[in-house]
Order: sequence, then structure tokens, then C-alpha cells
Amino acid sequence: MLDRELVEAVKLAREAGEILMRIYATDFEVEYKGASDPVTEADRLANDLLVRRIREAFPNDGVVAEETPDKSDALRRGRCWYIDPLDGTKEFVAKNGEFSVMIGLAVDGEARLGVVYKPVGDRLYRGVVGDSAFIDVGDRTFALGVTDVSEPAELRLVVSRSHRSEATDQLVERLGITDERQSGSVGLKVGLISEREADLYVHLSEHSSKWDACAPEAILRAAGGRFVDLAGQPFEYVGAEMKNLRGILACNNEATLEAVLPHVVEVARAKGLLDDADDGEDDAGDEDAAATTSEEE
Repeated sequence: MLDRELVEAVKLAREAGEILMRIYATDFEVEYKGASDPVTEADRLANDLLVRRIREAFPNDGVVAEETPDKSDALRRGRCWYIDPLDGTKEFVAKNGEFSVMIGLAVDGEARLGVVYKPVGDRLYRGVVGDSAFIDVGDRTFALGVTDVSEPAELRLVVSRSHRSEATDQLVERLGITDERQSGSVGLKVGLISEREADLYVHLSEHSSKWDACAPEAILRAAGGRFVDLAGQPFEYVGAEMKNLRGILACNNEATLEAVLPHVVEVARAKGLLDDADDGEDDAGDEDAAATTSEEE
């Protein structure tokens, strides 16, 4: 359905990855856009490449990118690309390899296509909602798909390598989770769910943005998973607000969502991310609603 768009996004993600790796091999400088919000030359150069080339390839589409100040294209419906040229800048700076290029396409406010590329290890996740999802590892390709585990205590939770919040500890205790895996980059965390290496990711913070969510959502949903906010509501990629003010809940299947959502809602309320009206019950099992939908937690 979006064959040309997917081919172009894959090619550009790899080209941006080459830029990142060239700078990654040097003693690059680190600046800060805000407290605990690093940015490097790699972010900016990859951002410039991706924005320029997507506008050339699809001149009628909107483009919203993390390092591009003008976000006005997000105000219009239709087709809009959401780009994070370097997801996991903290991991890039730490040189632990857990960073990625993320390119997502939203159509009428819904995430439809996603590419997440991890240059270190040459791993590329790609998916189109309603079609299929795959991972390319070097010259090999494997179909993506989620697990059928849904018992909370049996879920494998993927968490941030950069930092851990008290709210995460509270959720782990409530669910009885004992199996955790650390990873950098939102895209790579969600990628682990799509390749059956994890089952649940909960971003208990308002600090992620739409470019952190669009590509991972498309890939996970194409692989059969669920991707909603902390109240169980679908994401909508349109409007001036760039922050995901109600966090992210990504999981392997509907049964898991139904099992964990009440606990997520309670923890999110206690942290002030949701109010009493956000009970998460009306839409957790609504498949049609789910079809419409950076800092790391």
C-alpha cells in the first residue's frame, strides 16, 4: 500500500545511519538544548539529510522533525512524516550502541508506516499497518510478530538504560514482574516487543514527543501489538502539541493491555499524568479506536 514510501524510508534511514556512525567514531562535542537533553552534530546533520530528501521525494507531504524548529506541518491533516534523526542521544554520547534513526509516516493523524534503524549491528525494523512488519539483520530478513503471553507476572518488561523512575518500580511491584531488559531508544524498546524479545514497555513520563512514537507505533501494530497512551487511548498525529503528555504504553497483545492497563492508570494518576476522568476502561478493548492513533522511561 505504501511500497514507494517504505523503500524510500529504508534507504534514507540507512544513509542517516552512515552519518551517525561517522561522527560516532570521533571525539564529538555534546551540547544541551535543556537540562538532560543532549544534542550533537550527528543529530543535526542526519536531521538535515532526512528532511531535505523526504521533501524532495514527497513534495506534497508534511515533515516534522526533532531538530527542525518549524513544526507547523503537524497542524494539517493528510500525510505527514515524523522524524527523529537520532533517538537515544544519551546512548550515542555514552557510546553503548543503543541508538536509532526513526522515520514514521502518519496519514490523517494515524501512524501508518515506520522504519527504525539501529546502525550498530545493522538492524532495521520496518512495518506498514494493515500489511506486515519485518526486521533486516545484515543481509537476512525475518518476519516480526508478538508473543501471546498475557499473565502480568510472566511479562518481560523493557526499561530505560539511562534512568529509572520510582513510578516504574511501583508498576513492577503491582504487576509482579520479575523479568526486565534494559535498552536505549524508544524505537529499540518497541522493536524488542515486535521481535518477541519483550512483552511490555511503559513510558511513565510526559517528556517523549510525536517523533518518538510514530515509527515505533506503526511497526508494533503491523507486527500485531498494541500502542496507546497511559489511559489506553490511541495516538493522533495532528495538532500543535508535540509532547506525548499522557506517556506511552506498548505491549504485545490485547489481553496484556486489558490486564495491565488498570495498574498503569493508577500509577500514572499518582504521578499526575492522568486525572480521575482517565480510567482507561472504555477504549482498551476497542480495536477500531486503537487503529487511529525524548526522553526515555
